[in-house]
Amino acid sequence: MRRSDIVYTDLHAEHIGDTISHHCGLTMIAMTLTQIQAFYYAATLGSFTAAAEYMGMTQPTVSELVRRIEANYGLQLFVRGGRRLVLTTAGRTLLPWAKRLMDGSLGADTALNALLTGRGGTVSFGILRNAGYYGLSDLASVFSEAHPNVHLRLVGQNSFEVADAVRDGELEAGLLCLPIPTDGLAITPLMRQEILWASSKPERCAQPMRVERIADEPLILYDAHHGWRDPSRRQLAQQAQMHGVTLDPMIEIESVDSALSLVSLGLGDTILPRAVADAEGFPDSVYTTSLAEPIYDTFALVTRKNWELSPMAKYLAGLAVDMLLSNADGADEVLVRPPVM
Repeated sequence: MRRSDIVYTDLHAEHIGDTISHHCGLTMIAMTLTQIQAFYYAATLGSFTAAAEYMGMTQPTVSELVRRIEANYGLQLFVRGGRRLVLTTAGRTLLPWAKRLMDGSLGADTALNALLTGRGGTVSFGILRNAGYYGLSDLASVFSEAHPNVHLRLVGQNSFEVADAVRDGELEAGLLCLPIPTDGLAITPLMRQEILWASSKPERCAQPMRVERIADEPLILYDAHHGWRDPSRRQLAQQAQMHGVTLDPMIEIESVDSALSLVSLGLGDTILPRAVADAEGFPDSVYTTSLAEPIYDTFALVTRKNWELSPMAKYLAGLAVDMLLSNADGADEVLVRPPVM
C-alpha cells in the first residue's frame, strides 16, 4: 500500500526546529519530519519494507532514516532480527510523540486542503462599518449558503483599521474608503459617492454648503475614535484648512446613525454619505445639500501587495465587490467594472 497523497522530503529535509541540544556531552541535531515518519510507519506497520512501500521509498532509505535517529541519540529504537520489528523502551517512548507530530502534520494538510476546496477552514474579510447602506447586508448569508462548511469572519471597522489589519495579515482583504496610507497594500478603487451636508434647518440646505459657513451652527461628527484620521473627516478638514477655517465639533460620536439622530433633534449639523440620505427611514426633519466644494467617499478593495488570496478569500472579495457595485445608482461614479478578482 502506498500513500501517494503524502509529500515526503528527502534525506536533507529541514530539521524540525533548528535548535541543537546538548545532552550527556553529546551534540544532538533535532530529528527531521522524514525521519519521524520513517520510524512511525516502521513501528506501526512492523517492518522497514512495509514502511518503505507505504512511503514510496526504498527499504534501505527508510532503514537509514531510522538508523540516523538511533545514532544521534545513542539509543536503539527497534529489536531487529525477527520477522516483525519490536520496539525497545526508547522506541515505545518515542512512538506517542511521533504520532502527535504525524497527526499535526496531516491535520494541517487537511485544514489547508479544506480551505482550498471550500470544504472547511476560515476566511476573514474587512467590511465597511455602514455595510447595510451599501447593499452588503446579505454578504454573510450569500457566502455561507455557497460554502456552508467555511467559517466566516467579517470585521466591520474604520478604513484605517481595515488597512492596518490587512497589512498585518489579520485580514486577507477588505473594503474601505480612501484616502488611507498605502504602504504594503494593493488598492483597487471601485466606486465614488458624494458626501452631503445635513441639517435640521432648511435654510442651511437651501444652497450648497460653503466651508466658511460650517461654524455658524454646532458641528456633529461621527467616528469619534479615529477623529480627523477618518477619510471623510480628513477631506473636510483639508478643505477647511485651504480656506483658513478651523473646524471644532461640538459633539463627536461613533456611528453615523447616532449623529443623524442628534441632527434630527436640532442639536447641530453633520456630514453623511449620500447612501444614508437615500435610505428608507431617513428623518423627514433632516435636510441635505451638497458641499460647495464636493467631497466623496471613494470605496476600494484592499489586499496585501504581491500577495495571492486563498480561493475562498478571492470568492468572498469578488462577491463583496459585486454587491457593492450592483447597489450603485446614476449618482455614483463606478471606477472599475467587474470582475475585479
